[in-house]
Amino acid sequence: MALRVEEAILASPVVKPSHPLDPLNADEIKQAAAIIRDHFDMGEDLRVETIDIQEPPKNLVRNFVEGSDFPRIARFNAYKRGVMGVWVGRIDLNKGEVVQKEFRENARAMVAVEEILDIERKVKDHPDFRAALAKRGLLDEVEYMAVDPWTVGSFGYEKETGRRVMNCFIWMRTFPLDNYYAHPVDGLHVLVDLATAEIIEVTDHFAEKGDYIPVPREPRNYDSALLKDFRKPSSRLDVVQPDGAGFVVEGNKVTWENWDFRVGFNGREGLTLHCVAYTHNDVRRPIMYRGSIAEMVVPYGTPERSHYRKNVFDNGELGFGRMANSLELGCDCLGVIHYFDAVVPTLFGEPRTIKNAICLHEEDAGLSWKHYDMRTERTEVRRARKLVISSISTIGNYEYASYWYLHQDGRIEYEMKATGIINTAACWPGQPGKWGTEVAPGIVGHIHQHVFCARLDMEVDGPNNTVVECDTVAEPMGSAENPYGNAFYVVQKPLKTELEARRDFDFAKQRYWKIVNPEKKNWVGTPVGFKLETPSAIQAFTHPDSPSGKRGRFIQHHLWVTPYHPEERYPAGEFVNQSTGDDSVETWSDQNRPIENTDIVLWHSFGLHHLPRPEDHPVQPCVVCGFKLMPNGFFDQNPVIDLPPEKNMASCSASAKKSDCCH
Repeated sequence: MALRVEEAILASPVVKPSHPLDPLNADEIKQAAAIIRDHFDMGEDLRVETIDIQEPPKNLVRNFVEGSDFPRIARFNAYKRGVMGVWVGRIDLNKGEVVQKEFRENARAMVAVEEILDIERKVKDHPDFRAALAKRGLLDEVEYMAVDPWTVGSFGYEKETGRRVMNCFIWMRTFPLDNYYAHPVDGLHVLVDLATAEIIEVTDHFAEKGDYIPVPREPRNYDSALLKDFRKPSSRLDVVQPDGAGFVVEGNKVTWENWDFRVGFNGREGLTLHCVAYTHNDVRRPIMYRGSIAEMVVPYGTPERSHYRKNVFDNGELGFGRMANSLELGCDCLGVIHYFDAVVPTLFGEPRTIKNAICLHEEDAGLSWKHYDMRTERTEVRRARKLVISSISTIGNYEYASYWYLHQDGRIEYEMKATGIINTAACWPGQPGKWGTEVAPGIVGHIHQHVFCARLDMEVDGPNNTVVECDTVAEPMGSAENPYGNAFYVVQKPLKTELEARRDFDFAKQRYWKIVNPEKKNWVGTPVGFKLETPSAIQAFTHPDSPSGKRGRFIQHHLWVTPYHPEERYPAGEFVNQSTGDDSVETWSDQNRPIENTDIVLWHSFGLHHLPRPEDHPVQPCVVCGFKLMPNGFFDQNPVIDLPPEKNMASCSASAKKSDCCH
């Protein structure tokens, strides 16, 4: 989880906001930071965690007329260096003043890259750390040590009370470009006060007995500058669109096929989608007001040494948006591309541009539909394409590649691809223990999970929706209704309150959930709806009452439903760093508010259950998880029946007749 950031680049050019949901631009972030500095008497000690857009009320957005004036309110979280607590507030950018503020004395701000850039140097210079290396015979290699600070959670330790702390794990390089995750210095840890840069404690779990696990020395590299044996390149596979892109971009608004939506971005969630709608029979029909990945946590499954503290919330503690990559054409994205830059504040409030933070392009999506009539001997076939909106964030050793797909048939699909490098520890060769897998001699990858939480603010054909749970059941064999043992059907149950809506996937019942609008009917008289498919629902193994489990209760259920509230934004709470779990989707839903036929938000937890393999080392191939929102009675018939019967002549071989090549 070592953190890295490219050199800050001030945002340019500045794009003037044209819609109430547009993210803050560079000038607005700079203005907000100046107002914060003037308002708070902190001088050089002022630190900024967050400056982003306060999204306006939904009715204002829905009734907005292009060209009209609109409010610009910035949210901010700011704090004083070395002092516990965070100021939370709002700035009216049109008035140029702070209009709301509140001091939260127990809150700890997210971890900023700039705060920890000098931790490695301070740790390496500390006499206790050098003494620990000397006992291991590693002091001469101190310059090659890689000191990775990790967030610590909340375990009630007295020495951490009232502090913002991080626990450092140690790896080492054997030469400058070496992959240090191949060389863990296991059992040596350094506890650091992030606010004061004080080294609180150096711990070596093996010092008492002196039975140090040796540092694995064999290079395990992935950098192309170090590899020699590449496979022979395959034939070229190009994505060519001679007529240009099929989408239209106007500011942050995108129109493609029957879809239109707005692209958003913030430092915590990263990529967000807004006002997603599908036009059918000349009627624009809203589906989702806002969609994002609002949190994720990576719980590790080992109690050994300090590894039990690995339970990181990469959104709420670090920020997917702040750690987003600048994407490259031909590598991260193919085809005719439109890029969106993103602007986030630095620790000191200056705007920093992440060039090409979001990629927009089209991809072939295989068959849309096909049928061959054996009597007429006619074949009708249509190919599909999809629109891809993507962003990739590097959180230390892992890359998280986030993809939203819009399909021509009305489906919304989300896919998370996890790659990068597994977190490693050292073991005696051949003795990895039961908590992990030996992925290379002397290197163990511990079992862990990646659990994401999607926040889906739905508005299927309007703001008032209901979630219906759908279970498939079979009548008892031999009963009057099932004499042949083949009868099964779907039982549908509306979820009426928040406590009823704490739900889990059930494979035995092929369970799924529909988001329906009871006020709108399709042509067979049933409510229009969308189906939530949950193929990546996983079982949580972190106990909900454990120190780590209390902070991430959202992973204990695959579905939560709450009535919309503008301040209920993140399922693990507003401030996650060293949190106790008092602010969460579980806390909100304890109110047991009604959720039937009203403005609702779905929280879907999904992810990856990962026992590392040797194939995941030294760099991990993409592993994938996600979910789908599929029309279910939303349309009266197949919405892509009207796709034109075109043939892609670019795919036909030179020797084939053009009239025959696609049949």
